[in-house]
Amino acid sequence: MEKIYTGKTKDVYKMESGNICLKFKDDVTGKDGVFDPGENQVGLKIDGAGREALKITKFFYELLNDRGIKTHYLSANIDDNTMEVKNAHVFGEGLEAICRFRAVGSFIRRYGKYIEDGTPLDAYAEITLKDDERKDPLITDEALEMLGILTKDEYKTIISMTKEIAKIVKEVLAEKGLDLYDIKFEFARDDDGEIMLIDEISGGSMRVYKGDKKLSPLEIHSYLI
Repeated sequence: MEKIYTGKTKDVYKMESGNICLKFKDDVTGKDGVFDPGENQVGLKIDGAGREALKITKFFYELLNDRGIKTHYLSANIDDNTMEVKNAHVFGEGLEAICRFRAVGSFIRRYGKYIEDGTPLDAYAEITLKDDERKDPLITDEALEMLGILTKDEYKTIISMTKEIAKIVKEVLAEKGLDLYDIKFEFARDDDGEIMLIDEISGGSMRVYKGDKKLSPLEIHSYLI
């Protein structure tokens, strides 16, 4: 396989078949040794985090595929920490969609003058640009269209898919007594130009609480697998 990208939590390879292989690593995002899915830098390494993230990603992607939601997922090899996925064409240099069920993280940093930390939100979804230098700025549908990154119709599709998928994840976690505060996703076009969910769905991409306790990625995974 040909390595085509070195990421924070995964490395990306081009397979002979034309599909893509994602190699999960034990690195997680955060700051000063503390896990934070909203950070755009590696904050710490957790032994076994990559394998557990892959297990949860496999679980959720198979669930979504069964429900007819378009994703890039094809198969996973837990022993090798790898996942085979469809080729994807990202929007610009990458977008992230966040669905928020509680006012925390960057939401409260921006709007804390008007809302208290932890206040419930009604599946509020927003899109940010993947841009470490500019700290992943929030962007509107109008700006995305003006910049030629995506159309307003594509924006609506991504927001709709974000809410639908986030609610599925929230329901699964609630069955385990867990509360999903927020979760981030990535989307791209497939070879036919259709929008699909890409990347991972794991404890490293969400904030989850058990009562008043914020759970680490491995703690989240322990409730599910």
